[in-house]
Formats: sequence, C-alpha cells, structure tokens
Amino acid sequence: MSTPSPAVAIDVHDPRRARRAPGLLRAFNDVGVLSAADVHVATRLTSLAGEADELVALGAAFAARGPRLGHVLVDIATIRSTAAVDSDEPVDLSELPWPEPDAWISRLAASPLVAVGEPDAASQLAAVGEDTEPVAARPLRLVGSALYLDRYWREEREVAADLRTFSDGASATVDEPALADGLKRLFPGGEADDRQRMAAATAVLRRFAVVAGGPGTGKTTTVARIVALLAEQAAAVGNPPPLIALAAPTGKAAARLEEAVHDEAAGLDVDEDVRTQLVDLHASTLHRLLGWQPGSHSRFRHHRTNRLPHDVVIVDETSMVSLSLMARLVESVRPEARLVLVGDPGQLTSIEAGAVLGDIVGPATAGPTMRAPAREALERVTGHNILPRTAEPAAGAGIADGIVVLDHVHRFGGGIARLAEAIRRGDPDEVIALLESQPEDVTWIPVDAADPEAETALDVIREEAVTAGRAVVEAAHAGAAHEAIAALGAFRVLCAHRRGPQGVAAWTARIESWLATAIPDFDPNGPAYVGRPLLVTENDYELRLYNGDTGVIVRSSPDRVSATFERGGELLEFTPTRLGATETAFAMTIHKSQGSQLDTAVVLLPAATSRILTRELLYTAATRARSRLILTGTEDTLRDAVTRPVARASGLRSRLRAQ
Repeated sequence: MSTPSPAVAIDVHDPRRARRAPGLLRAFNDVGVLSAADVHVATRLTSLAGEADELVALGAAFAARGPRLGHVLVDIATIRSTAAVDSDEPVDLSELPWPEPDAWISRLAASPLVAVGEPDAASQLAAVGEDTEPVAARPLRLVGSALYLDRYWREEREVAADLRTFSDGASATVDEPALADGLKRLFPGGEADDRQRMAAATAVLRRFAVVAGGPGTGKTTTVARIVALLAEQAAAVGNPPPLIALAAPTGKAAARLEEAVHDEAAGLDVDEDVRTQLVDLHASTLHRLLGWQPGSHSRFRHHRTNRLPHDVVIVDETSMVSLSLMARLVESVRPEARLVLVGDPGQLTSIEAGAVLGDIVGPATAGPTMRAPAREALERVTGHNILPRTAEPAAGAGIADGIVVLDHVHRFGGGIARLAEAIRRGDPDEVIALLESQPEDVTWIPVDAADPEAETALDVIREEAVTAGRAVVEAAHAGAAHEAIAALGAFRVLCAHRRGPQGVAAWTARIESWLATAIPDFDPNGPAYVGRPLLVTENDYELRLYNGDTGVIVRSSPDRVSATFERGGELLEFTPTRLGATETAFAMTIHKSQGSQLDTAVVLLPAATSRILTRELLYTAATRARSRLILTGTEDTLRDAVTRPVARASGLRSRLRAQ
C-alpha cells in the first residue's frame, strides 16, 4: 500500500478536485463522490498517525464527508449503494473500485486511528459527565459497520443519554385536580382539541415532552397553554412562578414564537397574574440562550457544569436543530427542569449533521405509544381514554412517554391539506391523482420551469406575480407601510436553489422585469427603490431584525424612503443605509421560507436529478401556502421528490429506544 501524501491541495481550476490525491482517494474525488476537503482530512489524519493503509484513508474521507452532507456516520456496509456525487451530473458509481465491506471494516478496526465498539457500562457514564475515566479518544469510531468522526459519536451518545435520563424521570409534584381544571378551561373545544390537550398535559406531567405536528396543527397555541398551566401549577403547590425560557434556532422563529405566545395570552381563560407572566416572556435564539462565545461555533457559556437557571426550556422549530446544537442544549438544562421540544419532523432538517427531531419522534408519527403509567396519568387529568389498552411500546421506549403528535389542521384545508398528507406519507400515486383532480386551492403546472418552451405555461405565475407586486409597489408609494407588508406576505415564489435557471436570483430578475413592463415608472435599480421587498439574511440584534425577516422600502415622505418591517403589529422603520445584509424578496429559497405562511405560494421544483429534491423539501414548500398553492414540476420530478425522503445516517433513533 502507498502512504498518502500530506501535501494534497485544492486544484485552483476546479475547487472540487484535490491535486496529488493518491490511489483510491483520487478515484473517488475525480468523479465527485469525495470533495477536496474530504481528501485533505483523510490524508492529514493518516499522515499524522503514520497510517499507510489506503482503505483506512478512504474510510476517513467518507467519515469526513458524512457531516458535510448532514449524516452523523457512514455505514461502510451500505455506502456503495447509497453514495451520490456532489453534482447533478450522472455518474455510474458501480464502476468505482469499491472495497469489499468485510475487508474494509477489518482494516479499519486494525488501524490506530480507529476506536472500535461502544465503551462498557462504567465508561459510558463519561457521556453524561460522571466522575469516571474518559473514553479513549481517537479521531474515528467504528461501531459495527458504522464509522463516525469521534466528535459526532460522542455527541450522539450524550444526546441519547441525556434525553433518556429526562424521559425516565417523573416531573415535580403535580396537582392533578388543578391540572384537570386548567385543561378544561384552556381546551374547551371538542375532538379538535384532544391532541392539543393531551400534549399540554404531557408537558406538565413529564420532565421531557415533544409537541410535534405539521403546519397549522396548533403547536404554538399549545405552547402558550403549557406555559399557563405550569404557572397555575406553581401557584397551586405554593411555589414561585417558574422561570421559563422560550427559544428557537433562528431569530425570526424566536420572534414569531414570542409574538404568538403574547397574542394567545390575551384570550386565555386565566387569572391576570398568569396572563402577565405570559406577556412578560421573551424568546431568544438558542445561541443567545446558551451564551454564544465569540469566535466559537460550539462553545457556550452554559454547559454541563454551568447549567441554565430556567425551570422550563421550550424550543420551537426543533426540526432545524442539529445534533451538535442539541447536545449543547440538553447538557445545559438542569436535571430537575423541564424540556419541551416543538416542531414538525416532516419539514426540512438542519443544514448541519443530524435529523434530531425525526429521530426523537420516530414511530410516534403513526400514533402515540406510551407506557401504561404515563397513559393512565394522562387519562386521569384529561378525563378521556386516550389510548387503547393494548397500545404498549417496545421495551426501552420510555422516550415515547412524552411525545404527542398533533394531527388536526386548523390553518388550511381542502386540496392543500390532502396534498400535504399524501406527501408526508410518501404516496406518489395519490399525490399525482390529487393534482390531476384540480382541487380549487391547488394549481399544478406540469412542466419544467427551466424549459424555454414552458414560458406560455407559466403565464399564470406571471399574472399572479404582477398583481401581487403591483399591490406592494402601489402601497409603498402611498406610504401605506402596513398594507405594503401585508401585500408582500400574500404572495411569494419559492425556489429550491439560489442559483441557476430555476433559482432565486433568476426568478427575482424575471419578476422585476415583468413589473417594469406592467407598472409605469417602476425602476428596479439600486438597493432602495420604492416597493423593493427586503429579505434580511443576517441577524441584527441592535435593530431587532433577524435572518429571514421580510420588509418593504416605503416612501415615508415626499423626499424620504424607509426600510419598513413589522414586529408584533408595530412598524419598525430604518434608513436603508442602516441595514446589514439584505436581498430582494420577490422570490426566496424554500429553506428560507421555513416557518413562514403565505396566502399564495408558487413552488418551482428543480429537475429530478437535483440532489436537494426530497420529500421534505416538497412538503415544506407545499405547506407554506395558506389559501392557494401553485406547483410547477413534471410528474417525474414530483414522483422522485415524494419517494425520496431525506435519509440521514444516524444512530440516535436506535440509541433512544435501546433496552
């Protein structure tokens, strides 16, 4: 075997290629399976360890590749059938010199770079901070056929151990009669409230709870009621009001959570002191909650030896939380505190490694599977026989005691709701049949929007875009900021990509050209033209503007324009030059739209060969529409999307449910 050279560098002519990559690494880099960065990590590790085995170098490169693509690990036994290239170009990967899996695993296990297996029970306590000898650190960890970078293996173990500790512990003292009374007052509806009532009760009864569900199922409504019930519980047992933290992965999501809780507080049937507690709550990003340290992406002020002071930590949009950030969160929550995770496991996951919410919810998406004591406690306080007596979870599934999935959609109905459910279930035949039936609130344009011959078919998008854009521009010229912002939220084009013929940049330019043709004196030049819709792309805490916020350039006086945003019904106005990073928001990526709601959403799906075309992308896009969805994509593209779920390699789900 040849010794990998540490002198690998990126090719200046093609940054995806590594110059002087040796042997197997070159073969896999040349076709785009491995990036130059993957090759560099592998050659550096093997050089430092004096490791001459190119199968070990190849394994190290794949282990480095995994987190880059969102995976926590690489399965050596199956990578040959699951690998893909980093471009949309078709490549026959079967022609690559794939090692035989058993031999590859054996060679990895013999390498000084690789630790093998899980530690014994005593050493395992090190994962949750007990005073034991630390597990020996090597850069790679091989568990069966799963190969991890050591950092991700440790984080996965820590998250599983911490969540199981939370799940196995009962909550603090609960006044069940007071809880039962609160549930009746705060959830007076019929069957539509059953799952929300069950979720709120679970969050009070358990120290760890998950409120999952799709858009419009009442997750945030339930959060406000959870907070109210916890405040009532504290008063009932003679404790001071609980210290509650509301948080989300992004500033935009945090601001929306705070506004929703405040809005809900106004109409709740609670005492004024409880209402005041809700109105006084403020939400922050997870990074701010944990105490982000400048210059570091992974170190925070709060950690296992300096816990958060809060009695309750509630995190919204948890589907966007990566494994690493979840590890930092759960280690920072006090053992006696409550942790409530809220989110939709069907939506797009974090851009970093892991699909944590999906792994936590797991089989509970098909219905709750709680152990008998948890079920019986719920039945006592809700007064309903929630689950069949035969619905017992598998051994070791205590995590499921706190998971409730909301399934009644309040926000939209009709074709959008039926389409979203068919996508979520992964049923392409039902998706196509529903689209062909032409429901009133869904328009399907079965073309590739990048095809020049499809221009005529896109006329409906042009008409909608011009009508919506005209409303924004006219309101902005009239100085009617509220109306301009409302008009902006009525319509948006959503793209899978930022660049390319179906990307945000191309469609923004296209819409601006349509408006320039249709609206006299409309000039989309310069960063502050009147009617320009703005998308904030970086957090600015001083201005209270967050990544994902949208606003409009409005003529605030005859000789002055303002960048205007809305926060909790109030206008925020700034001189355009004060703003940081912004983009024009006639179109935006589906990723950026996550958590938003639009009256009409136009979804432009990429070609079927696109790597990011997945079920979660389509589901997230379709569920942005509140009243009308216009979906553009061929039947082949739609079928590929529905049958291609995000498959992130992770061991968290099995760890959470292991005996």
